[in-house]
Amino acid sequence: METILFLAHTETDGTLGKAALESLNSAKTLASALAGSTLVVGLVGADVQAAANQIASSGATRFLGVAGADFAQARYSSDVVAAEALSKAAAASIIIGPATSRWNRVMAGVAQRLGGRIDTHVTGITAADGKPSVTRWYYRQRMEGVLSRTQRPWITLLESGCSPAYSGAPGSATVELVAISLPAQRTTVTGVQAPAADAQTIRPDAKLLFVAGAGWTKKQADGQAHPVEAEKLILGFLNKAKASLGSTKSLVDLSGEGQAVLTFMTHMNQIGQTGATPRHPKGLATCCHGEEPHTVGWRFINERRAINLNPACSWAQGKADVLYVADSFAVMSKINELLTAK
Repeated sequence: METILFLAHTETDGTLGKAALESLNSAKTLASALAGSTLVVGLVGADVQAAANQIASSGATRFLGVAGADFAQARYSSDVVAAEALSKAAAASIIIGPATSRWNRVMAGVAQRLGGRIDTHVTGITAADGKPSVTRWYYRQRMEGVLSRTQRPWITLLESGCSPAYSGAPGSATVELVAISLPAQRTTVTGVQAPAADAQTIRPDAKLLFVAGAGWTKKQADGQAHPVEAEKLILGFLNKAKASLGSTKSLVDLSGEGQAVLTFMTHMNQIGQTGATPRHPKGLATCCHGEEPHTVGWRFINERRAINLNPACSWAQGKADVLYVADSFAVMSKINELLTAK
């Protein structure tokens, strides 16, 4: 019999984000699949009542919380104590949480404090023959492994986009607040610096991933490179379509080669074998070579399209559902025109 703890932190508005709700759905499913198991919710934040009410109908037997101003922002020294206290209060044998930057930074330390084990970048949680197991990808999503452990507690952090989000009706939950005493804090969170919404290019929840390849900065039909025009077209499309921006490694590396670059592009935008593996419903690759190290990062994109002047490019060899043989500059200029009119 397992006691499954769904462990999450609240967002700035006090609610649970999409990644947390996906992890809750996996925890709920696992608890149903393991006979005699119970589901407990553990929440960390400035105020956890709104989050608890949001998932009141999840079927959890207990709602535990650590709340206060000290837990409003991510900070290792306070988060690790809160997560440890909630795990002990729940007597949890399996702990499931979202693989957010906040939890990825903390939960290995929690596992050490509890004498348990942890698996990160988990893509699925199932039960067979009364035993839980997790799946995760290796070697940049080229191999899938299935793991199970006898060590308890067992902490798993679920990647976003791998499970449907919990969507039960809200209600009223009774939260048992766990009192903890924090050690003297050596760091103080004074605020958050973030780019303006219209300057943000990485949008994990966007419906479309727009990928720019090195072709945007190469010489065009007139024999000249047009990086300034490329920037205007790409940023214009991102702002109008609210798409997320990805890039090939060859493009983000251009600055080290003394070539023209897109000033807003960084290695954070890189996808592929040595970059991120996004999970957007749709993807559009423009001016990309379509090589395998890049397209391997597209395996979780449901609908893949590409724009390339070469009809024999590797995008036409089964790496895209649709290939538009056209000039990306002309196509994106027309699309931006249509979006503006709309």
